[in-house]
Amino acid sequence: MSHFVTPALESSVVAALRAAGCVFAEDEARLLIAAAGTPDELSAMVARRAAGLPLEHVVGRADFAGVRIELQPGVFVPRRRTEFLVEVAVGRTAPGDLVLDLCCGSGAVGVAVATALGGVRLHAADLDPAAVRCARRNVAAVGGRVHEGDLFAPVPADLRGQVRLLAANVPYVPTGDVPLLPPEAREHEALIALDGGPDGLDVLRRVLAEAPTWLAPGGSLLVESSERQAPTAVALFTAAGLRTRVATSDELYATVIVGTRPPETD
Repeated sequence: MSHFVTPALESSVVAALRAAGCVFAEDEARLLIAAAGTPDELSAMVARRAAGLPLEHVVGRADFAGVRIELQPGVFVPRRRTEFLVEVAVGRTAPGDLVLDLCCGSGAVGVAVATALGGVRLHAADLDPAAVRCARRNVAAVGGRVHEGDLFAPVPADLRGQVRLLAANVPYVPTGDVPLLPPEAREHEALIALDGGPDGLDVLRRVLAEAPTWLAPGGSLLVESSERQAPTAVALFTAAGLRTRVATSDELYATVIVGTRPPETD
């Protein structure tokens, strides 16, 4: 606990957060107190959180798959369910493999995979300049590179056909469902990180149009989807020529579509 924090001050922070509707007020209070350097800083952080700013934006970081990820306002906050995508990815990747984290946001997925494996050749890309700035700080810690641009456009061309793992955590919320998202997401995260078009799969279709040419033989594309979207996503993967399966986690309510480029010997 910060040296200036008294039990009375901690109680007042918890009360303020609870009044603002924070379900886990005690846990959030501890995180805010640990991140604050002065009473004024703590007061400002509590005010921002009470106003609806995501906790991760207030403290400037998120704990994701065992890794601390730096964040800044406006950048997509990595979800706990996406830790399942990392788990599946790690099982299909080896140290030294070429990994491409597309629609990388803060770079959380690629960094978590690289950290778990003790090192991969990591490249990441995103269209949002704020996300790219954030990702560059995170990805630098594992020796990777981040490129700014639309999907594959900024990725070095000499990587084509060499990617062993392509993780594309594309936006997949149908446009009509965006207004139904929690205020923390729809008001404080970039719309391009959330809105996946009329059926939520527009960006996935664009990824699949090019992904097979970027994958190495035997390399895999992994994306997250909703349970409802999974059958359509599987059909899209199969139409792109990828061997496809669905992995699910009941614990994290997560669905991951895995598509593998067939080996050239087939």
